[in-house]
Amino acid sequence: MQQKVIEIIAEIKEEPGLLQTLNGASDLTLDAALDSLQIINFILRVEDEFNIEVDFDTFDLEHLKSVDRFSAYVAGLAVQ
Repeated sequence: MQQKVIEIIAEIKEEPGLLQTLNGASDLTLDAALDSLQIINFILRVEDEFNIEVDFDTFDLEHLKSVDRFSAYVAGLAVQ
């Protein structure tokens, strides 16, 4: 899941080089430099990719602090 999340970030940013520079510890807002509109597009793309719906009652900006944290959050939604 981590690699797919990174692929989606690179797709949203239109920066294929991010595939080599991002990893599980990468911060989505600092390292990937996703702005607010890109975050919205990223979440919508993740929802489509993993056939989930992000619950904004449980979603926290802390989930964007790393690819691993975000992937764990998405994995938790996929199990429900």
